[in-house]
Amino acid sequence: MARAPSSIVVFIRQNPRTRQNPNTQIRSLTIETKEGDCGNVEAKPNPHREPSQNAHTEFTEIAKEISKITRTKPRWEQTLLSDFPSFNFSDPRFFNEVMKHQNNVLLSLRFFHWLCSFRGFSPDLLSLNALFDALVEAKACIAAKDFLDYTGFKPEAASLECYIRRLCEDGLVEEALGVFDRLRGVGVCPSIATWNSALSGFLKVGRTDLVWKLYIEMVESGVLTKVDVETVWYLIRAFCDDNQVSKAYELLRQVLEDGLGPGNAAFNRLISGFCKERKYAKVSELLHTMIAKNCAPDIFTYQEVINGLCKNRKRLEAFRVFNDLKDRGYAPDRVMYTTMIHGLCKMGLLGDARKLWFEMIQKGYIPNEYTYNALIYGFCKIGKLEEARKLYKEMCDRGYRETTVSYNTMIAGLCSNGRTDEAHKLFAEMPCKDVVRDVITYNTLIQGFCKEDKMVESTNLLNELLVQGLQPSTPSFTPIIEKLCKVGDIQEAKKLWNDMQSRGLIPMVYTRDHIISGLCEQGYVEEGMEWLLEMLKLKLKPNKDTFERLVQCLLERDMSNDTLLVLDFMLRIGYTLEEGICRSLVNKFCKENSRFAETQLADILG
Repeated sequence: MARAPSSIVVFIRQNPRTRQNPNTQIRSLTIETKEGDCGNVEAKPNPHREPSQNAHTEFTEIAKEISKITRTKPRWEQTLLSDFPSFNFSDPRFFNEVMKHQNNVLLSLRFFHWLCSFRGFSPDLLSLNALFDALVEAKACIAAKDFLDYTGFKPEAASLECYIRRLCEDGLVEEALGVFDRLRGVGVCPSIATWNSALSGFLKVGRTDLVWKLYIEMVESGVLTKVDVETVWYLIRAFCDDNQVSKAYELLRQVLEDGLGPGNAAFNRLISGFCKERKYAKVSELLHTMIAKNCAPDIFTYQEVINGLCKNRKRLEAFRVFNDLKDRGYAPDRVMYTTMIHGLCKMGLLGDARKLWFEMIQKGYIPNEYTYNALIYGFCKIGKLEEARKLYKEMCDRGYRETTVSYNTMIAGLCSNGRTDEAHKLFAEMPCKDVVRDVITYNTLIQGFCKEDKMVESTNLLNELLVQGLQPSTPSFTPIIEKLCKVGDIQEAKKLWNDMQSRGLIPMVYTRDHIISGLCEQGYVEEGMEWLLEMLKLKLKPNKDTFERLVQCLLERDMSNDTLLVLDFMLRIGYTLEEGICRSLVNKFCKENSRFAETQLADILG
C-alpha cells in the first residue's frame, strides 16, 4: 500500500512553483558507432586464455614500462608499436593493468584513445567503469562527459551518482540534470544524499528554478517518504533566495510541528531574511522558538541580528544587543566586532568605535582590512583625515593589500571634506598599483567634483566610466544633472536624463525637482508644468520648493488658471503656503479681478 505523503510534500504542493514539463525527453544512453570504434561495449566471451605465471609477470612488467613511457615521452603514440612489435595491445586486460600503474588518469584516457584506434580493440565493461570512475574521482568532469559521449557505455548507478555530485561541485548543473535523466531512463532512483547534493549545487550557482524542478521530481519519484532535514534546509534557502521568507518560515514551522529541527543554520537564514525585510517581530519570534526547541542561538545567530539591524539603520539597537551579548557571556568574534565598529562609525560615534577596536585587540583578534576600512571611514566621516591617513598607512604596513574598497573609502573621505584634487591623485594611482576602479570609485569622485562646481572634470569622469565598459548607475548621472540645472544648462541636463532613461536606470525623485526648477529659471514654465504633472501622474511627491518656484513663475507669466491648478495640487499633498506666496497670490488676483480671486481662492483654501 502506498505511503501517505509527508507534511513537507503537502506543504510544497500547497505552495507550488512554476512546474516544469515532467515528460522531459530522456537522453539516449547509447550512441551509434562505426565499425572500429569502441562503442560496442557489451560483454563478450574473452578469447584470451588465462596466462601462465611467467606470462603474467611479463604482462605486468610491460604495463609498468608503458606507464613510464606515457609519462615521460612526449609523442609516444608514434613509437609504441615499434618498441613492442610482438605484444598484443588489443587484450582488454592489459589496459586494466596499465591503469593500475598509471598515476595520471588523463594519461590513462590518452592511452585508451590510442588503443581505440586499433581495429581489433574492444574494451570490456570493467575497463570502462574503472576509467570513468577514475575521471570522476579526479574531478575531470568535462573529460568524463566526453568519455561517455565517445563510448556510449552505461556506467553503474553508483558511478553516475558520484558523477552527479562532482558535476554539482563544479557548478555544471545542467549536465547534472542530464545524468538524473540517465538514471531515470534505466529505472534507478538516486539516493536522498545525491538529490540533496544536487539541490546544494543548484543553490550555489543561484539556480533556484532548478531547485524547484528537481524537488518536483523528488516528490514524483517517491524518494521523500519521510521528511529529510537536509532537504528542508535547502528548500528554506531557496525560498529565502527567492525573497519568499514568509513561505520559508511556514515550512520551518511545519517541520517543527513534525518534531524535527533543521538546526541553527536554517534559523539564522530566516533571521537574516526577516532582518532584510525589517520584520523584527518575526526575528524575535524566531529567537524565542530556538530557545523553546533547545536550539540555543549561537554567535552566528546574533551576528545576523546585529548585521541586519546595522544595515537597516537601527544601529543603536544593534549596539544594545551587542553589549547585552557580552554581558550574558557570549564572546563576539572579529566579524561581529567589525560589523559593530562600522555601524558606530556610520553614526559618527567614533569614540565608541575606537573602544571596541582596542577591546577587540585586547581579546586577541587582529583587525583585518575590513576592520581597518570601517575605522578609516569613521575618521573620514568626522573630518579627521590625518588620522585616517595614519590608519591607512598602518593597514598597508601590516601587509594588507590596498583594495578597491580601501581606495574608495579614502577617496570618499577626501571628497566629503572638499579635497577632491587629493582624491583625484589617489584615483590616478589606482591602476599603477593594479587596483580596479569600480562604479563607486567614479561616482564618488563625480559627486565630489560637482560639489566644487568642476563640471568639466565630472563630465570627463562620466565619459571615461562609459568608455571603460563599466555599467553606470543612477548616482553616475544625478549630481551632474542637478549641477547643470543650477548653472542654467537645462538642455544638456535633459540629454543626460534621456541617456540615463535609455539605459534602464531609474532617476531619483528629487532629480525631477531640479529639472523643473531649471526649466523655470530658463523661462520654460509650460514645460516645467508638464514635468510637474508627469510627477503627479506617477504618484511622485515634488518638493515644496518646486511647487513654490513654479507658482512664482506662473504668476509672473500671468498664467492664472495654471497657477491655481498647481496651488490646488500643492495643498492637496499637504504643503502649506508661505506668507510671501500668499501675498503674491492675493496681490496678483486682486489687481486682475477681486471677485475672481475671492471665489477661486475660497474654493482652493476652503
